[in-house]
Amino acid sequence: MNDLGFNFFAVGTLFLLLSCEAEQNEFDATGTFEATEVTVSSEVSGRILSLDVLEGQEITSGVEVGMIDTVQLYLQKMQLLQSISSVRSNRPDVSKQIASVKEQIAKQQTERVRVERLLAAQAATQKQLDDINSAIAVLEKQLTALQSSLLNSVSSIDAQSSAIEIQVAQVEDLLSKCRISSPIDGTVLAKYTEAGELAAVGRPLFKIADTKRLFLRAYVTLSQLEDVALGQKVKVFADFGAGNRREYDGVISWISERNEFTPKNIQTKNDRANLVYAVKIAIVNDGYVKIGMYGEAVFEDKK
Repeated sequence: MNDLGFNFFAVGTLFLLLSCEAEQNEFDATGTFEATEVTVSSEVSGRILSLDVLEGQEITSGVEVGMIDTVQLYLQKMQLLQSISSVRSNRPDVSKQIASVKEQIAKQQTERVRVERLLAAQAATQKQLDDINSAIAVLEKQLTALQSSLLNSVSSIDAQSSAIEIQVAQVEDLLSKCRISSPIDGTVLAKYTEAGELAAVGRPLFKIADTKRLFLRAYVTLSQLEDVALGQKVKVFADFGAGNRREYDGVISWISERNEFTPKNIQTKNDRANLVYAVKIAIVNDGYVKIGMYGEAVFEDKK
């Protein structure tokens, strides 16, 4: 190669390097988009009667989308309610059961007043008055013992009834969990089971993600940390390939407390950096950005 050709080659190579460097410096960090994903699992065991969700379908939080068989739980609840009625039927009526003893005491007290008058008129003996006082004392002790016994019985029956009521509440909670719903608004990413299959506790039913609010998980080097802060505004560009990009307003919502090795498919402003920190940049999705797409971030208001 002659000197002229060599010079053209060197200039061209330098131009390409400068172009690459300029292109790399257009962004401060790159990463991929992710969303808040929730795997909805069964909380009870039983046959799935219905599961009306499709992949790609948008569903609303709390809206019933499926049902697990509730027959056995319903029968269990009916049995417990019957047990409560049976236990409560044995609850003594304290006021009625002690009424007769109180009436005897009242009669003896009336008799004591009469005997005291007769004794004052020397028409009765002291022994008669002592016998009445003794009878009243015995009746009062009987009343105290009877009240204590009845109250203990009432407390025991109330405790049994309360224990069964707790079991009823547990069954009602399981009955409510037979109604399948999503805890968040979002789009169904995957469906793992169908109506007619048996569900077990913890078995995944479907996965849903909040695709309205996405996060660009990007990586910054140690030297860039001083330029980022929680709540900081960021320009985010979604890469659709072939040079097509869409711009979004983003906010840094999370910064990792620990560093990690640079993922192989991630570029940093300094490609020689081995250790980087992950950050999450929240954006409002207009429907174009998909989970897993590549994106770039440009930090605003750098320190």
